[in-house]
Amino acid sequence: MIENLLALSIATAVLVAIPGPNVALIVANSLRFGLRDGAVTVLGTTLGVALQLVLVVLGMTALIEFAAGALAWVRWAGVAYLIYLGVRTWLQSAEDLGNIGPKPAVFWRACMIATSNPKTLLFNAAFLPQFLATGAGAGQFLSIAAVFLTVLLLGDLLWAAFASSARRALISYGRLRNRLTGAFLVAAGIGLALSRRQ
Repeated sequence: MIENLLALSIATAVLVAIPGPNVALIVANSLRFGLRDGAVTVLGTTLGVALQLVLVVLGMTALIEFAAGALAWVRWAGVAYLIYLGVRTWLQSAEDLGNIGPKPAVFWRACMIATSNPKTLLFNAAFLPQFLATGAGAGQFLSIAAVFLTVLLLGDLLWAAFASSARRALISYGRLRNRLTGAFLVAAGIGLALSRRQ
């Protein structure tokens, strides 16, 4: 069991190091709003993935297939919204970072983007069972899911911290910061658009 959890931790860390739509959103929010909202974004994306894992842990294959299909319209709404935010941010004039307060919608937006990605739902349904011992019960699956979410959370917090430190370096370059943030938001939208069911 310990070997499986270690292997899962390493594999998950590698996955977190490869940016996808969630990481692009985390970086964009950290660049624009700072570490606090970057961390809130991470909590939102982690909750979104956790909601997907509920289906995986319950082992409802037919429900997973149905949910992946049903999320298509939500995913496209998320794609449109991310691209809209990216273009709007790209075109904005430079702002005084001291005037940017926390945005309450950041958490729920991140949760919606993470939950609506059918590719991660189906990937996690195939990925996590590989780390279960033969004949494992639901308890072991819950342990696997908890380790996966913990590594995901910590890795995404590192992305937020990295982007937040870059934000401090860009304080005097407001227009460039807006363009980088806008580019990451559009990239998150494109990444979500390209995440199709396999």
